[in-house]
Amino acid sequence: MITSDPSLLILIPAYNEERRIGPVLTAYAEHFRAHYRGECHVLVVLNGCRDNTLGVVEAAERQYPNIRHLDIPAPIGKGGAIIEGLKRAPRADLIGYVDADGATPPAAFLDLVARCRPGTADCVIGSRWLPGALVTHAQPQKRRFASRLFHLFVEGFFWMGIKDTQCGAKVMLWTAAEAVHPQLRLADLAFDVNLLYSLKRAGFSVKEHPTEWHDQTGSHVVFNFRTSLNMLLSLVRLRLLYSPFYKWLRPLRPLETWIYMKLRAPPPLSGSDD
Repeated sequence: MITSDPSLLILIPAYNEERRIGPVLTAYAEHFRAHYRGECHVLVVLNGCRDNTLGVVEAAERQYPNIRHLDIPAPIGKGGAIIEGLKRAPRADLIGYVDADGATPPAAFLDLVARCRPGTADCVIGSRWLPGALVTHAQPQKRRFASRLFHLFVEGFFWMGIKDTQCGAKVMLWTAAEAVHPQLRLADLAFDVNLLYSLKRAGFSVKEHPTEWHDQTGSHVVFNFRTSLNMLLSLVRLRLLYSPFYKWLRPLRPLETWIYMKLRAPPPLSGSDD
């Protein structure tokens, strides 16, 4: 007897991806239609796009009914796009997200989906730094150095024991995502740390699995001093958020927002305790 897989929703945050997202959507739609027995939907969350990403996504929607989009005019960042996607998405048993550039092929993402089940793992994340990972077209040396330096800061602040917090392929139970959604505040590239730390603090299990990953040209993320300072600032903010001193820092929120704007980064989202 053939049993159905859990229902699945895949979020794809997109910012000016007209040149790359079309083939990615086709590849994911075709692969999951052929190899996944459950209901599967793809929700593309466009944020602040100034090119024809919307037109490309709408063309994919006409070809594949399980692809939908959410268009947010403001540039709210990758984290902000995923947070909004989680808020507005139709409910499914599993929910995950993947980058729009196709760095994680659909077969590798499906491998993560297959390992995320109640009683086995509440969240499964792809890792490029575990033995068995297949990484082709590796990142430039400077970017690899920045990635490992960021990892040291993450471990120093949060002690999660996760080797690759930033790989853009993650799957989790809907119940886990729903439980931690109010704690998701970081709209920038440090969002992944926010998500994983919130899951662990809430008692959910997070498992890393070696994945297949291909560095893509044309990335919108430029790792320079401004980007590095932005991500470090976000880590400090997240660490303070879970400290008893955070309530005393509320008067500094306007200054914090001003700094993020100067860094041309999406400022953190406010919560009930801000």
